[in-house]
Amino acid sequence: MLPVVGGIVVIWTIFQILNPTFLSSTNLVNLSFDMVPVGVLALGIVCVLLVGQIDLSVGSVSGVSAAITAVVMVKNDQPMWLAVLAAVAGGCLIGWLYGQVLNRVGVPSFVVTLGGLLAFLGVQLWLLRDQNAINLPYDSTLVKFAQLWFVPVWLAYSLAVAAAAGFLATGWVRARTRRNAGLSSSSLQWLVMQSLLLLAGLLLVVFYLNRTRGVAWMFVFFVALVLVMNYVLTRTKFGRSIYAVGGNAEASRRAGINVRRIYTSAFVMCSALAAVGGILAASRLAAANQSTGTGDVNLNAIAAAVIGGTSLFGGRGSAIAALLGVLVIQSISSGLTLLNLDSSYRFIITGVVLLIAVGLDSVARRSRQAHGRG
Repeated sequence: MLPVVGGIVVIWTIFQILNPTFLSSTNLVNLSFDMVPVGVLALGIVCVLLVGQIDLSVGSVSGVSAAITAVVMVKNDQPMWLAVLAAVAGGCLIGWLYGQVLNRVGVPSFVVTLGGLLAFLGVQLWLLRDQNAINLPYDSTLVKFAQLWFVPVWLAYSLAVAAAAGFLATGWVRARTRRNAGLSSSSLQWLVMQSLLLLAGLLLVVFYLNRTRGVAWMFVFFVALVLVMNYVLTRTKFGRSIYAVGGNAEASRRAGINVRRIYTSAFVMCSALAAVGGILAASRLAAANQSTGTGDVNLNAIAAAVIGGTSLFGGRGSAIAALLGVLVIQSISSGLTLLNLDSSYRFIITGVVLLIAVGLDSVARRSRQAHGRG
């Protein structure tokens, strides 16, 4: 992750030099809002990339989920929780269908999800056929959550302290487990130093964002999703199975792992997260329209996962990749917007950054194979 962090520092430095308002607390608060919908989609992409598959339909799934939420909540006048539940359940069903077609028919995930991209875009247009957009009530919880709700100052500082303490506690437990197993581990002094540095960084972020509106609850929700997914992938048997299948599916099958179930689970998680991202995108705009999830949303989600460090070849990556990758994508978009440059430059720069990320991953993969670690 260090090259990605270094890239973020370079991008922020360049844009700050070109426009001093880039690193203002107001712009960073807006950035924390804007990165969440695509970031949640990228988190789902990480799941399928880790098993060596791809999902090209996350944009369409997010769009149809936003349409389902608006239709159930506004047109049918149903409770918000029922609308959200219907949208997420629809996303899970889509992921399950992908898994069945891949496992039972043998159609490559590229083709399955490409068909899904077109089909669910049609479903979205059909749901919104009577009108181009359905506005969500401004006084609804979804819109307030995506636009107006911020963490109280005292709670934001408390969360920063809790995050650093949690990092120290998990690091200490991991180090003790490795020592008991006779393996090398980090010293307590090094863990304490890392935790203090993390605490100082988090406190600085909270202080700086609170100079204007503060820390958005939607951003906290995204970070919580990333941490939960990181725990699942790194601390559970299911997560280790995902990495194993992505590294070598046949070896995993012979080791007793249900490869088909892992594939299906990865697609279900990806589509469910795409549904959540679509709901948040609609909430952010206070409307679900025919362009929700279209345009460059799909490619930005995939690019964010890859730029963040998830390998296209499977078996390597982390949930943190979604957070870092979407931060790169949105930083480029925000910086170019402040410079009053059109979207053509954003596409060019994002494409170059993506090519560099994939190139580095390919070189690293060949190096690992040459040394017997691929």
